[in-house]
Amino acid sequence: MESSLQFIAATGLIALVFAVVQFIVNQFRLSRATAETAELERRLLGERIGLLMEQRRLERERAESSWNGFRKFRIVEKQRECDDVCSFHLAPHDGKPLPLFQPGQHLTFQLTLPGQPRPVIRCYSLSERPGLPERYRVTIKRAKDGLVSNFFHDHVKVGDIVDVKAPGGQFCLDVARPTPVVLIAGGVGLTPLLSMLNALVAAGARREVWFFLGVGHGGEHLFREHLQAVAEKNPAVRLHVCYSHASEADRAAAAPAFQHAERVTIDLLKRVLPSNEFEFYVCGPPAMMSDLIAGLKAWGVPEKQISFEAFGAATVRKPALQTGSTTTHGFKIQFSRSAKAVAWHADAGCLLDFAERHDIAIPSGCRAGNCGTCLVAIKSGEVTYLREPGIPVEAGSCLTCVAVPKSALTLDA
Repeated sequence: MESSLQFIAATGLIALVFAVVQFIVNQFRLSRATAETAELERRLLGERIGLLMEQRRLERERAESSWNGFRKFRIVEKQRECDDVCSFHLAPHDGKPLPLFQPGQHLTFQLTLPGQPRPVIRCYSLSERPGLPERYRVTIKRAKDGLVSNFFHDHVKVGDIVDVKAPGGQFCLDVARPTPVVLIAGGVGLTPLLSMLNALVAAGARREVWFFLGVGHGGEHLFREHLQAVAEKNPAVRLHVCYSHASEADRAAAAPAFQHAERVTIDLLKRVLPSNEFEFYVCGPPAMMSDLIAGLKAWGVPEKQISFEAFGAATVRKPALQTGSTTTHGFKIQFSRSAKAVAWHADAGCLLDFAERHDIAIPSGCRAGNCGTCLVAIKSGEVTYLREPGIPVEAGSCLTCVAVPKSALTLDA
């Protein structure tokens, strides 16, 4: 009996010791886990602080290296890309640092051309990613009657000096966002989207990217080797090139340069994309953009997930005003400097076009709301915009190339 009690006591003691040891071990593990969690939180906080400081440093450097007005740049390289398309590499003439820009933004050029009474303004998209040291790149297609594009192709050479405004525009891609994207380009509309693509790849983003490029044939296929190399090296990038008028040579090539013998259309997107749950960025000729924007909206893509860039003066325009008595009778537009008052109707177009038809001179450049050249003070009345301006517009003024009246107006022009 006594031995049984001793055994029970010993067993109880062992159990108690085991429980105490287990408690101590658990407390140690909990303490260690708490310490590890605290250390992890400290590291994460440190990383967040580091990222914030780096972001502020970059913003400070961007602000310090940016500039107001026009800055002189030297053409350091001129490179033919394909039929009637050349790239121009620019370096700051003063040798000072260049600010970073958002992929998709453009440069604004001011050029003095022979036979022109005043300097001419044009905007061209940056066609390379941000962060390249000491240079920018724009890629320009020769237009049939393009005053400035022909001047660039025929007269601008390495060593020439051009006047350039700091990068601007709101057609931008946030590289840090995780949302999958669809980039759709038509012809030389590729340029801002190439900047976006290169920025995503350089950032090491695993973001799903579908890249559609529409051209007529192989002779118009911009950056062919580069795009193919990007797609081959980055599994997240899916490249779809469309030739609408593929030649026999295009079709017979040993290594196919295109995937679709058709135009880029909403029907093609529906066949190829797994869903419509993407952010869409579109830049191309007017007809292509209008059809695609309308098609995407009809497909159920929310408007906030569709971004597009005008092709020069071309744009996808929203209705300026509702029909009714207002548009029937028109708004009275007074141009105070010119001492003219004219009735505006809904079919009269933007205020810049309207002014020019009535022999009222307003300086202009891009005619797409990007360069700010056509800015005019509003003395009374209100305007609405056919498209969102690509630059901030100060209160009490308007960009006449993309504005229409919302009421009777008096403009300082």
